Formats: sequence, C-alpha cells, structure tokens
Amino acid sequence: MDVLDRPVWSALRTGWSHLAEGEGHALRLNQDYGPFGAVPDISSESLDALAGIIPPAGELWLVQREGVTAPPGATIRKAAPVTQMVVERIASPSHTIAFEPLSERDASQMLELALLTVPGPFAPMTHRLGRFIGVKQDGQLIAMAGERMSMPGFREVSGVCTHPDHRGQGYAQALMAIITQRILDEGDTPFLHAYATNRMAIELYERLGWQVRAPMITAILSRCEA
Repeated sequence: MDVLDRPVWSALRTGWSHLAEGEGHALRLNQDYGPFGAVPDISSESLDALAGIIPPAGELWLVQREGVTAPPGATIRKAAPVTQMVVERIASPSHTIAFEPLSERDASQMLELALLTVPGPFAPMTHRLGRFIGVKQDGQLIAMAGERMSMPGFREVSGVCTHPDHRGQGYAQALMAIITQRILDEGDTPFLHAYATNRMAIELYERLGWQVRAPMITAILSRCEA
C-alpha cells in the first residue's frame, strides 16, 4: 500500500494521468477538476518544481504522509493532520434508501451541494473523476457520495455529504456503504481521508468496518505575494 503514502502523486501517475499537468518532479490535477498537486519526494528538485505548478492566483492542495515544506516563493496557507482509512469489509447500511446514479445533468446540483456542505474541495468538473450516486427529493439533490482518486488496486471514497435540512436520516452512511461495496466487489481496496480532529466521523467509519491505515498531512499552498 505504499502508493497510498502519496495518493495524489499515485493518482496523477495512473488513474488521473490524462488530467495531469506538469512533468518530472511535480504534477497537478487540471484545475477544473480540483486543486490537487503532488511531488514524489521532498528533494530540492521536487520542491523547486512544485513552486512552478502553483496557480498564480490560486492554491494547490497536497496530501501525503511526510511533513510538508513550503517550496521557494510559496507559503503554506493551512496545514492539518488527516487520517487515512481503508476497509476490507463494509457493514451493511441500517436501512435501504432510494438512490440513483448521478450524471452530467446533475453537475450543477452536485457542485451546489458540495459548496454548501464542504465535504472537501469540489470543482466544476470533480463529478467526472469517478462514479457518484445520490438521493433526490422532488427532483432536488439532497445527498451524494462518490469516487475521487484512483490508482491500480485502490479507489477513494469521497464527496460524501447531505443537505443540512435532511441530515439524521442515514443517507450519507447508506450512500457511502453502497459506493464502498461496489469498489470491493470490483476487486479494489477503498480508501478515504478524514480530518484527524473529526473524531465523530472517524469513529462512525470504524463502526462500519474502516480501519486507520496511516496519519497523513494535508496542506494548502499559494504563491507568496510580490
């Protein structure tokens, strides 16, 4: 599972390779799909290359096991510990729900829900990174879950969220279980990331069968102001 120590780098070299920008020592995801970037190590060559792919007026998100060092000309706007989890067998949801696959026609509602609930960075094209499912009420999307990073043998469960007016009904847990079981049935290992301070979420995931794999760091980089 070493590929999960630098999951963004692994994804950009494999499952996300068609969306990768940069070369050599630093890569980033096309910004329409998300703010992620990565390097293979913390050498001076990699840090110099990393500085070159930070958007001039934007930000770059790193997720890795090693500590993050700001490259020359850049600053760490925010850094936080993250818990990476994997699962071999997922508990069945406590009750069944009516859900449906989400598609391009749902893109605007998916982005709107993600911006409202902030399950993680979600860009206009993030919904194209993997398969998403959701729950609708009167045609309005009220909960969803899907896939984000992918590399051979592994897929990330992400974008799990519920509209504040519809929480407490088990939608997120059920959708997450469905996505996770689908990945397992296809022979891959599901993984996810949760902020280490979110003990309530981590304990819920553990009750569902998820296990902590490793402590990680997520950091948001931006260019230094001139």
